[in-house]
Amino acid sequence: MTHEFKSFVGIDVSEDWLEVCVLPQAVRRRFAQEAQGWQALADLVAEQPASLVVMEATGGLERPAARLLGAAGIAVAVVNPRHTRQFAKGLGWLAKTDRLDALMLARYGALAQPAPRPPLGLAQARLQALVLRRRELAQQVNGEGNRLRRATEPLIRASLSAHLAWLKTELKALDAHLAAALAAAPEEAGRAALLASVPGIGPVVTSSVLALLPELGRRDGKTIAALAGLAPIAQDSGKRRGQRCIQGGRAVVRSALYMATLVASRHNPVIRAFYQRLVAAGKARKLALTAAMRKLLVILNAMLRDRTSWNPDHAAATNL
Repeated sequence: MTHEFKSFVGIDVSEDWLEVCVLPQAVRRRFAQEAQGWQALADLVAEQPASLVVMEATGGLERPAARLLGAAGIAVAVVNPRHTRQFAKGLGWLAKTDRLDALMLARYGALAQPAPRPPLGLAQARLQALVLRRRELAQQVNGEGNRLRRATEPLIRASLSAHLAWLKTELKALDAHLAAALAAAPEEAGRAALLASVPGIGPVVTSSVLALLPELGRRDGKTIAALAGLAPIAQDSGKRRGQRCIQGGRAVVRSALYMATLVASRHNPVIRAFYQRLVAAGKARKLALTAAMRKLLVILNAMLRDRTSWNPDHAAATNL
């Protein structure tokens, strides 16, 4: 889908404020980071012709405003702060203030025109929040487990064991909430059933991909691979042909796909054959696994696009 944007709204997000700059109208505003401020922001953006809103991913602080703007039919792009910081340095802007950042984001939107994310409904927003919370708990379980293995003091071991048991109970409860959240959203439940038909794709990967990559099945394969940070990036200059690499993208999605591909490279006939063929051709195992991750993601994208369950023949024929 193409957009003809005429206004570019940069929003610098902080814990208390939303600093706003609109180009080319040169409108400047500041809104409180609360419900009334989000609505006032939406009203201001709605007054501008054909707006694209650009915000940085700010540890979740951007989500309420982005969700309200998206629900109002406004195009919102949530971008990687590393990219925008490099953009600012490229402009020679070494200073950093809220007003400068809002202006920089508006200019970034006008020049780069990043793709808007599809708006999240209430059910999908809840699913996303649960998935992110589950990831936090899983990281804590892993950390406490590592500390328990190293601890020797009995009192410390008892404390770690008790906390680890509580975390695992919370994780199990959260998995039940995730399953209920998917079941309560008919569209997402249908998409989840399609993904679950793929060998190697379990409930954690399914919920992670659906919640954090809502574009899946709604964009082409190359775009989806780029959003997950799995598109190969050229490193060529003159006659030199450098080794392709991957970077950027949505790290949580990529992490979930990595675990799924490890399983699929052993138990999914299509992914296993693809991975083994690359290794036999001399590819390093790490590069082969990355290519298999991309292959798996493109297959998932095609399945959701076509609304079809797992089919080995169709999957094998899916092009990267």
